[in-house]
Amino acid sequence: MTDNARARKLADRIQVVVAETLDRRIKDPRLGFVTITDARVTGDLREATVFYTVYGDDEERAASAAALESAKGVLRSEVGRQTGVRFTPTLAFVPDALPDNARTIEDLLDKARAKDAEVREVSTGKTYAGDADPYRKPDDEGYEEDAAEAAEAAEATGAAGAAGRAGGDDDTDDTDGAAAK
Repeated sequence: MTDNARARKLADRIQVVVAETLDRRIKDPRLGFVTITDARVTGDLREATVFYTVYGDDEERAASAAALESAKGVLRSEVGRQTGVRFTPTLAFVPDALPDNARTIEDLLDKARAKDAEVREVSTGKTYAGDADPYRKPDDEGYEEDAAEAAEAAEATGAAGAAGRAGGDDDTDDTDGAAAK
């Protein structure tokens, strides 16, 4: 088995070789505007998957897929010649789903923008249900009274906690004292 770094390097090289060969040597008229987006190689370097996109409609995509399948032998021999590996990986061409995913994301973003505009339109001229600033400030009425009540509550809680820590249990003191004597 090989390491992943070698497989990644080989995949990058295969991507470049296939793209250059499609551009320079393959003259199939069915081949449309093809972009090689990615290549992946298995860990044993025996199989390579080449991802591509085609600019155009479904008919042009199908024609380009057929052209890539017919040029697979030429592309594989060129990959073997330029990479110099002992076993040239078999090539599998897979249409990349990236443009479809991007189109779906764009549609979702457009829907979100429309909902935001709708909410913005509905909220125009409206006011908050309560005050615009729900927090009390020192200049508000009753602020000093609330602050004094909070301070008294904190003092009462603090005094009770300190008394509990200072007093202790008599049972534990007697056993410790008896063991010490």
